[in-house]
Parts: sequence; C-alpha cells; structure tokens
Amino acid sequence: MSCQIEPTKIEATIAFHGHSCPGLAIGIRAAEIALRELPGVDQADLVCVTETDMCGVDAIQFLTGCTYGKGNLIHRDCGKLAFSFHDRRSGRGFRLVFNQQARGELHREMVALMGKGLLAETEQQRLQALRAEMQQRLMTLPADELFAIQPLDQAPPRPARVLQSLVCDDCGESTMESRTRRFAGRTLCIPCFARIEQKI
Repeated sequence: MSCQIEPTKIEATIAFHGHSCPGLAIGIRAAEIALRELPGVDQADLVCVTETDMCGVDAIQFLTGCTYGKGNLIHRDCGKLAFSFHDRRSGRGFRLVFNQQARGELHREMVALMGKGLLAETEQQRLQALRAEMQQRLMTLPADELFAIQPLDQAPPRPARVLQSLVCDDCGESTMESRTRRFAGRTLCIPCFARIEQKI
C-alpha cells in the first residue's frame, strides 16, 4: 500500500527539508511505520535512534516530533539506513532496516551516472528523471517491503539530562561537564584537549 500520510503533510515535510529526494522519501516512510506501530505516543515519550545522517532524518523529525533539541532524536553514526523507535512509557520498540532491494534496477543506473563525475546535459536530465522515478517508487511500495522490522528488547534511551558546565582552562569557554577532558590537572574542552594531547 502506498504512503498513507496526508499529501499536505508530505508537502510540508518537503518544505522543511528544502527539496524532494529519494532519501527524504525513505524517512517519510520510516516515520509512517513509526506512527502506525506506536499510535498515540506523546512526543515526549517517542524516541528515534537514527544510524544515518541522511535526508530522511529531516522527515522523521518533522513528522514524529523526535528532535535533537528535545533529546529524543539520537544519532549513532553507523552509516546504515536504520532507525529504531521507542516508546519510553511502555518500553515498546522496534528497529527498521531499509531493504536495499526495494530500490530495484533504477538504483544501478543512478549509481552509474552519479559515479561519472561531470555529466553531460542529457545525462543530468536522465539522472533527474531517475531520481523522480525512484521517489515515486519509494512512496508507493508497501511500507513493509521497504523495511525489515526487528523487535527490540533493550530499554529505551534515557531522557536528556541538564548537566553542569565547566570552564575550559585553555580557551575559557563553558563546556558541558560530560564533554570535558582532564589533562595534566587541567579541565579542557574537546577541541583544546585534541590540540594539546595530539594522540587522537
């Protein structure tokens, strides 16, 4: 079944992201599954752990209300098209892993064109047509064909905490306590520590 999110919400998601693309479509469909599987969960209790920083994360933020600022969007930089969703109140959760086969044969031609570097005008037009066709495909395939859904048995990530700020002894800037380093009896922010210690 094709995407069940209202067209006006999809348009608003595209406006929030700044353009329409296949990556955004993946995020829209992931958000659709999250809202379907965890209906009625308060925005404060819904958590997304994303394993990528691609375009689709904007759709997840916009459609689910999971955001970095609220601490209920957590980025784990694994480079995978995978998203875990948790309900902090009930403890329920699942992980979505994108099915690469869902892209079909279009993907192979898109990758070949993108790998060529500078494209002729006809090649650019073909790439744009392929991207539009891919978006349409991703928005119309049944959601369960786009993702493998894996149940989660671990507890949801804890809510964000407000921590004390410490002043870096080198640059003098306030830094969240958990992001400071101790070196030679001094408290340092991460950039100053990296500059002075030089082993990382």
